Amino acid sequence: MAATPEKKVKDKVRAVLNELNAYHFMPATGGFGSSGVPDIVGCYRGFFFAIECKAGKGKTTALQDMHIEKIRKASGYALVVNEDNVEDLRRLLLNRL
Repeated sequence: MAATPEKKVKDKVRAVLNELNAYHFMPATGGFGSSGVPDIVGCYRGFFFAIECKAGKGKTTALQDMHIEKIRKASGYALVVNEDNVEDLRRLLLNRL
């Protein structure tokens, strides 16, 4: 079974995070988790981040937008990443040192 386009984005994001030795995980959603929570949550050198992964021109849902806004209001960093801006994540984390 081939990986979905969004799974490919998640894999690229996780590769960057692993390379930087950033703590991260993919929260459970659905039955035991909370819907709308970003795909990947983590911390890098005291810097909290949450990442919503989208393929192509995929758009966030209203529920995802609500969680992203709550994270930002709590002084965390939340971003939406697709295959075109994965390297922005690396730059963001490295520039926060």
